[in-house]
Amino acid sequence: MKTAAEWWDQHQVPLYIVAIGIGVAVGLAAPQIAPTLAASINPVLALLLFATFLGVPLIEVGRAFRDVRFLGTVLIGNFVLVPAVVFGLSRFVADDRGLLLGLLLVLLTPCVDYVIVFTGLAGGARARLLAAAPLLMLLQILLLPMYLFLFAGADAVELIEIGPFVEAFLVLIAVPLAAAAIVQAIARRHRAGAAIESVMAAGMVPLMMATLAVVIGSQIAAVGSQAGALIRVIPLYAAFLVIMVAIGLLAGRTARLDVPATRAVMFSVSTRNSLVVLPLALALPAALSIAPLAVVTQTLVELVGMVILVRLVPRLTRNTGQVSVAASR
Repeated sequence: MKTAAEWWDQHQVPLYIVAIGIGVAVGLAAPQIAPTLAASINPVLALLLFATFLGVPLIEVGRAFRDVRFLGTVLIGNFVLVPAVVFGLSRFVADDRGLLLGLLLVLLTPCVDYVIVFTGLAGGARARLLAAAPLLMLLQILLLPMYLFLFAGADAVELIEIGPFVEAFLVLIAVPLAAAAIVQAIARRHRAGAAIESVMAAGMVPLMMATLAVVIGSQIAAVGSQAGALIRVIPLYAAFLVIMVAIGLLAGRTARLDVPATRAVMFSVSTRNSLVVLPLALALPAALSIAPLAVVTQTLVELVGMVILVRLVPRLTRNTGQVSVAASR
């Protein structure tokens, strides 16, 4: 008889769709609990990342730092190719300052947290992407003001604060990673550590479901209240996903990366740092109150897209003639 963990591992995508549906239903039916759900996002996401990091032998992360070809492809993809695409898409909302800033804030910042989870679910090189996370975080802090200056004007640069980036890196990357390293060290000598690894590995799907549900449930009502204005950015976010998945695939093949690395590049260039930049958008003047909702709208579009990409990306990369996905596990 199959265990519960085996069952939900085999039915991940339908379960994620159910979680999204629950988030939408709860968020719309009880909008008053949105602040509580929002406050639970970081703890739930940190626990999910802790479980993810436990499944990545840290020795692999050390090796990944030396993978110059992969790191170069990820960095060029996120900080050269992505801005070019974002500039073109942003012209469609250039007449609305709030929508423009919201779109730029979220699309110019690569994800460093749950992208690692989705990459692993699709058989991608999650250890290599984890190794790239500090560089991705540092460079987006340094380059975001420059891109905002070029795409939105000098006054947009004054809106950027480093605080949310630093906090997110500590809470969502540094602390879960350190905890995972400690548990892995204990597991080599004591059964308790191995038991924690087993429990967290079995809980990956429920944790992802919880993350999807609380993120969507906390934001869906606010987005719904401004649906008429936000409808303009939805096709742009969908287009971004489609374009960047294709560019990521092409970049991986051009750089002659193996299949797991190519999948990681595809997820890295298409997944954005919405949960980190949301505080930046919330700090904007009241006249730009549509900006944080534009960021949240991207999150909703992206999460639905990620559930699809978990199945689609392996199919797109299956017959590339590159190294088998088994190399990433």
